[in-house]
Amino acid sequence: DHCWTGISVENAENCWIRKLFFRHFSGSAVILQPTSSKITVEDCISTQPVSEIGGMRRCTFLTMGQLNLFQRCYSEHGIHDFSAGYCAAGPNAFVQCESYESFGFSGSIDSWACGLLFDIVNIDGHNLSYKNLGQDKNGAGWNTANSTFWQCTAAGIECFSPAEDAKNRAYGCWAQFSGDGEWAESNNHIEPRSLFYAQLNERLNKDCSLRARILPKELEATSSPTVELAMELAQKAFIPKLTLRHWIEQVSVDEQLISVVQVKNIDELKITDPEEKNNILNRELKRVSIIDGRLVMGGGLLVGKKLDVPWWSGKLRTSYLAKSLPHITRFVPGREGLGVTDRIDSVINYMKVNNYLVIDHNYGLWYDRRRDDHERVRRLNGDVWGPFYEQPFKRSGQGTAWEGLSKYDLTQPNAWYWARLKEFAGKAEQEGLLLFHENYFQHNILEAGAHWVDCPWRTANNINRTDFPEPVPFAGDKRIFMAEMFYDINHPVRRELHRQYIRKCLDNFADCSNVVQLISAEFTGPLHFVQFWLDEIAAWEKETGKHALVALSTTKDVQAAILTDAKRASVVDIIDIRY
Repeated sequence: DHCWTGISVENAENCWIRKLFFRHFSGSAVILQPTSSKITVEDCISTQPVSEIGGMRRCTFLTMGQLNLFQRCYSEHGIHDFSAGYCAAGPNAFVQCESYESFGFSGSIDSWACGLLFDIVNIDGHNLSYKNLGQDKNGAGWNTANSTFWQCTAAGIECFSPAEDAKNRAYGCWAQFSGDGEWAESNNHIEPRSLFYAQLNERLNKDCSLRARILPKELEATSSPTVELAMELAQKAFIPKLTLRHWIEQVSVDEQLISVVQVKNIDELKITDPEEKNNILNRELKRVSIIDGRLVMGGGLLVGKKLDVPWWSGKLRTSYLAKSLPHITRFVPGREGLGVTDRIDSVINYMKVNNYLVIDHNYGLWYDRRRDDHERVRRLNGDVWGPFYEQPFKRSGQGTAWEGLSKYDLTQPNAWYWARLKEFAGKAEQEGLLLFHENYFQHNILEAGAHWVDCPWRTANNINRTDFPEPVPFAGDKRIFMAEMFYDINHPVRRELHRQYIRKCLDNFADCSNVVQLISAEFTGPLHFVQFWLDEIAAWEKETGKHALVALSTTKDVQAAILTDAKRASVVDIIDIRY
């Protein structure tokens, strides 16, 4: 329920981001996308991030592009405070940056982001890392080569080299050290103070110290001072230290860098043409209806193919993304596009171009891509891998679920998940497209044990006392048979949770004529649960005066029983014969 990204730069070069304060972001204060280049981010402060301590969160200052510079940036309580992402082409530089109480390492956080310079970077409480990440981050392997730490401090500095001709280096650094990279002058101050600005001075053949604004420090000290010097130093100890954050806050904005010439204010961006406004307000709203047993809109028959959403696999490698299918509730922090967080308009356009009438949507089998390995084990930590298949329920912020993030609250909806579905339904309706909304996903409660272990309904994963057995009774130490318990409508807690959830499925699309409600993807469940589901729909329709399009998608015996039950058959609009 918090904004994830402060500023994202994409398809741009020669830009600057300057003198900004960020608070309460879950993902990144600044993310420079792979198509960004020659961007300067300077004098920025990020504090009070709001998120779980988990994967793809709090990557405060992140570059995935090249020739980008972060300087004089400060981050509190980040995870990867200063980092480069997957195959960031480089070179990229972090100069005079500092973190406070970091929850994770800084450096390269994915595969092969080469040509990094960390120059006067101080990481409080965690590591700076150039190394082989192995299987972490979905098999990142070596995270960098030909990169340098210069006069940095951290709890630990990991400087390994992948090859003799691809060395990583650490000069003048202070930390607990590890690695077979090239090391020099550890625990010593060295000259020049900044490698980046020494190189800039040399390239421009002039003094760039005013541009550098290096925080002044007294680097000369002796273990055997004179009495006079000792007394002088004792007095100086009473003077509060000038911190990088204070140094950034003292920056005055250079008025010469700011021009408002030809920049429109917000009122000028609004629609001012009365005729155009009238056209938008009075456009004919299209509605889907059933006439003579056919789905129609505007007098025309609705025809086309059905698109199924992915629900368990995915990677963030560039080669993999190109082969992805569109989705509605797949989420990758800070990124938009096919295979990551799809733009809803792009999903609709894909369907139109490829003659799809329907997208058949169910929630994901599990949230975290680590579970794609089908292991049943409790995860070591919450370093979850994207892309994430969002679940319908909100995290509680309490306890620890099986995948390492906090437990779910089944009484609280995931606002983003439901908003995305509603946005799609609203826009798709005007294009004559349908949403098949599968209320449940039976795959979670049968077959491989991994299907159940991260499920929000599992007792270990929520705060609602769902009363499913713990430890999980795996058949043959690997299979699950939870369907009978899951579909038990006599359990008072689970019955009420089911009722609330079904109502949310209906409320979310109350005004959308193009949404067809189905009980579950892959449903082979019992008659009594279908009766319960239809009774809730009937009660909702009576209470609200709304009508939901309902498809009966069950096994043949259950379907026959419902259709011979006049009361419940009257709730059904469509018969779906697939099971």
